[in-house]
Amino acid sequence: MKKQNDKKNAARRGTLPKVWRAIRRYRLLLILSLILAALTVALSLYIPVLVGDAIDEIIDAGRVNFDKIIPILTTVGVCAAVAALAQWLMNAINNKITFHVVRDMRAEAFRKIEKLPLKYIDGHPHGDIVSRVISDVDTFADGLLMGFTQLFTGVITILGTLLFMLTIRPSITLVVVVITPVSLLVARFIANRTYSMFRLQSSTRGEQTALIDEMVENQKIVRAFGHEDEAIAQFDEINGRLEHCSLRAIFFSSITNPSIRFVNSLVYAAVGITGALMALATFTSPNPFTVGQLSAFLSYANQYTKPFNEISGVITELQNALACAARLFDLIEEPSVPSDEGKPEMETPRGAITMEHVTFSYTPERKLFEDFSLSIKPGQKVAIVGPTGCGKTTLINLLMRFYDVQGGRICVDGTDIRDVTYDSLRRSFGMVLQDTWLKAGTVRDNIAMAKPDATDEEVIAAAKAAHAHSFIKRLPKGYETPIGEDGGGLSQGQRQLLCIARVMLCLPPILILDEATSSIDTRTEIRIQKAFDRMTEGRTSFIVAHRLSTIREADIILVMKDGSIIEQGNHRELLARNGFYAQLYHSQFAQ
Repeated sequence: MKKQNDKKNAARRGTLPKVWRAIRRYRLLLILSLILAALTVALSLYIPVLVGDAIDEIIDAGRVNFDKIIPILTTVGVCAAVAALAQWLMNAINNKITFHVVRDMRAEAFRKIEKLPLKYIDGHPHGDIVSRVISDVDTFADGLLMGFTQLFTGVITILGTLLFMLTIRPSITLVVVVITPVSLLVARFIANRTYSMFRLQSSTRGEQTALIDEMVENQKIVRAFGHEDEAIAQFDEINGRLEHCSLRAIFFSSITNPSIRFVNSLVYAAVGITGALMALATFTSPNPFTVGQLSAFLSYANQYTKPFNEISGVITELQNALACAARLFDLIEEPSVPSDEGKPEMETPRGAITMEHVTFSYTPERKLFEDFSLSIKPGQKVAIVGPTGCGKTTLINLLMRFYDVQGGRICVDGTDIRDVTYDSLRRSFGMVLQDTWLKAGTVRDNIAMAKPDATDEEVIAAAKAAHAHSFIKRLPKGYETPIGEDGGGLSQGQRQLLCIARVMLCLPPILILDEATSSIDTRTEIRIQKAFDRMTEGRTSFIVAHRLSTIREADIILVMKDGSIIEQGNHRELLARNGFYAQLYHSQFAQ
């Protein structure tokens, strides 16, 4: 148990320097906030002295002497007004610091997502990643804002009240100082138990967000297979765990304030009793403890204890904020893809591709490619076929450097693809995948993504080549029709036509078509195949296909199984061998 607590404390201590690094660039604003906090506290603490002087003036004179009291009250009013203005400015600055820090952290997290290896993205629930960037950052912002606003003021108030009390009567101040550590011990005891609970709450909330994201995105599948009850049961299970850890976190955080209030009440009572006895004992002495001083002292004792209540709440929020910040920093500190800084850009390739003794696997326990070699000449049309899981899509991932080989190398025109920049490599490839991706924007924006400076005429020509022009013209605003995230409002076939038009627009020297016509009707597919034939002419192209009728004209057909090429040749040669390809082909066209 001790080892576990030490680990949690170490994690929390490790997060604090990272938070400070995020805040450090705004240190001038932070210093100004501290100065304003000190001014607010100083003026607020000066007011009880003035009120005590007014009380003593009335008691000594036995009547209200307005000539002496009005200047005191005027000073009280000025101090209160200046303190209120300083506090308003301090809050405005704290808001500025907090939301600038949050903006910076979100931007850094988003930039990190763009640089993360796809292995990380594929291996983590997307909803959890979203939760870290959105929900966790919001929670961190709330804790940080409360920390700036209340923690600074609270600490300065405690120090200020002690200083003022020492100037009035050091002996009674000693009573306050002796009881104070009890508040600190209670706060520390509770804080140590809330951090781990809030971190568990954040991770469970991320798990819940991931499930909701998955269910919303795949709601048609859920309903089609009657998975509603299982989905609800799964949600209820996660929700139950979230309720359990949230209740524990809230319970411990909620007992902080009453516990501190109890200790603070003891301080107030001790000051009141000690001060009253001292006032009676020193009534006739040359340096009496006056009623006005007792009034000021009680006011200070109240102001001294009040920040402990606030700080206890702040500590609870900070535990939650630090737990959320730790999850965000875990994401930000994940290793990025290897940097390509200083590497040359790939010149427009002719399209010669070689894979030399490539070794690759997604997981160590399941080997995929071992000593895999392949040689493609410029302009060849290469079809890749084989059963599910044989490595067809993995081959594409390696060519695009979505994943790096673990052994061997891949070369384009004799240059290792790891020796050039990512952008120049990927600009040399055009991809149309089975899984379509469209962004929120107009139809034109989605087609022009491949070539942002394209003219309207070029966009329309690309759409016509992809046989998308006719359905686009039927849309309410044609090419300016807005479409939702991931092409909401369009059929799967229409989305795929837009993705094909996107590649038609830029026509890079190497093409990858991964089941590019899987969602398109047969008549349109025949037309697009003709367009593909024109598009691939003179270009090296890789075609991943399950429908073998679409690859009869390929120059080379690679038949893959378990990460290896088991057959290689054109359509007629492979049929003549009567091997695995022939079995696949005849099984698709058997009567």
